[in-house]
Amino acid sequence: MNALPEDSYCHVARGHEFHGPYHDTEYGFPLEGDDDLFERLILEINQAGLSWLTILKKRDGFRRAYDEFSVDRIARYEQPDRERLLADAGIIRNKLKIDAAIWNARRILEIRETHGSFASWLDAHHPLEKPEWVRLFKKTFRFTGGEITGEFLMSIGYLPGSHHPACPVHERIAALNPRWMQ
Repeated sequence: MNALPEDSYCHVARGHEFHGPYHDTEYGFPLEGDDDLFERLILEINQAGLSWLTILKKRDGFRRAYDEFSVDRIARYEQPDRERLLADAGIIRNKLKIDAAIWNARRILEIRETHGSFASWLDAHHPLEKPEWVRLFKKTFRFTGGEITGEFLMSIGYLPGSHHPACPVHERIAALNPRWMQ
């Protein structure tokens, strides 16, 4: 098997306390549950302008602050919840990102009415090329530009590129037949 390029995430993540477990068991693996998908979307949005390591280190804080990423609960957040989140040092305290999480949870509730689930909505639009996904996400959600949308979709198995072909995890993901391979 070919060696991993030194600048690849697959190479950098090997053995790392935070990147390693995420790379080996989550990144690029198909996800389906609304709360799991929403967690990944919130984390990707919050990573904008920061390192992924910062997000991984704060992940437990996000989980506590955002009610285990429950779409139903977050959609009901009001001003006191916004203020609580803005004061929580365990997460990224950015008003635009917090407002986007609440807005996007409410959009997912609307998506459930028409498609049954967030995953079904994604499936209904698959396959799209990345630019088409970006347009759809920008039209549907807040704080979802090209990088955020692309990383979100790669991280949940809808777009290729999460792992280098020489990475052993690539083969494990391929065995699961992610959407990008269909």
